Amino acid sequence: MEGVAGIAVVAAAHSDGYAATGHLLGLLAALPAPTEAGERFWSDLWRSSGTAYLLPVNMKAQVLRSLEGEGTALARQILSAVDEMTPPQRVAAGEVIGQALAESDHLPDLKTQVIGELWLRDLELTAWRVLHADRRWDDPAGRQAFLAAWTST
Repeated sequence: MEGVAGIAVVAAAHSDGYAATGHLLGLLAALPAPTEAGERFWSDLWRSSGTAYLLPVNMKAQVLRSLEGEGTALARQILSAVDEMTPPQRVAAGEVIGQALAESDHLPDLKTQVIGELWLRDLELTAWRVLHADRRWDDPAGRQAFLAAWTST
């Protein structure tokens, strides 16, 4: 029975990771496309956030890997970008993002800063979920300790 429980834990972790990676990609897809038409948005985001980690040219390889189901590199880069921002930069980046989302999603009832901050928080938490789900369950001692703790209660 312990082997089945271990497999269930691993399957749940991978399922959560895939779902979080898909959500991460969905959040990025809500932003203007990295084309000539979206060039101003990406330039404004870079200036406001103070980080180049969020530029499409710097995320392209990680996004492509994420499309294949491996989202940890993208998640790490996103968390690095958010961590690098100062509070004023985060507010400014939220404004740029919120403005783009308000225009594309037709959400005129919400302040652009609120929309952008919610998007940034969602991005950050989703990146954390990707990394959290990727914890390696191939450590037999760790898996046994986990199962022992839960079965002893």
